[in-house]
Amino acid sequence: MPGVAEVKVVVAHHECATLRVGDVFLKIDSDQARTDVEVEAMAMAPIPTPEIRWRKPPVLALAALPGTALGRLGEPSTASPAAWAAAGAAVRMLHDAPLPPWPGRSHGEIAAQLDGECEWLLANGVLPAELITRNREVAEAALRPWTPVFTHGDLQISHVFADGDQITGVLDWTEAAQGDALFDLATLTLGHEEHLDDVLAGYGADVDLDVIRAWWSLRSLRGVRWLIEHGFDPALPGCEIDVLKSRM
Repeated sequence: MPGVAEVKVVVAHHECATLRVGDVFLKIDSDQARTDVEVEAMAMAPIPTPEIRWRKPPVLALAALPGTALGRLGEPSTASPAAWAAAGAAVRMLHDAPLPPWPGRSHGEIAAQLDGECEWLLANGVLPAELITRNREVAEAALRPWTPVFTHGDLQISHVFADGDQITGVLDWTEAAQGDALFDLATLTLGHEEHLDDVLAGYGADVDLDVIRAWWSLRSLRGVRWLIEHGFDPALPGCEIDVLKSRM
């Protein structure tokens, strides 16, 4: 019908869904605690975030960001090296900001969840034992003491938008918390290792590359079951299982 905005399903699974209607995104989440975190984190963040149009639980309406996502996992990124560097600079600005008042997961919680996921992957024959064992060894380097910073917590490249070489905004703040700076950097570059140098150039600080690689392994091991159970395929080219194989 002329003049009627198309409704597009952006993502949908058992826990939440995001719809696009014209220039507005409607996020529907069964857990309003996550939405509370998202709203507060966006208000605190020193980098561009979507404008909140309205909130009527369980729906949060957000204005669309200008530009396009840096890329998607499993697909080549068409974003320029300068755009990747700008993303690194934006992450540094976030990490230098005052901490949110709520804590993130502890080392013990992360390690326990990781071990549980590895046990499930082994018990169900999802991945070869040697692949799981090797990546669990690599992941250990991430489980060291860190100084907490304001982290986004789910900084995958599809959540970072750019217009040309400028970052126009960052989406999906439901996992924001105090956490490890290198986890954000690893999430941003997961499956796009070729852009790590660009991101770090923009970030402007020395980082331990072994810890970045450890977070790649840890996030991938931790994500496989969730992806399968929510209708996604971690075995697609360039996705989580390929990330795990690259560590062999």
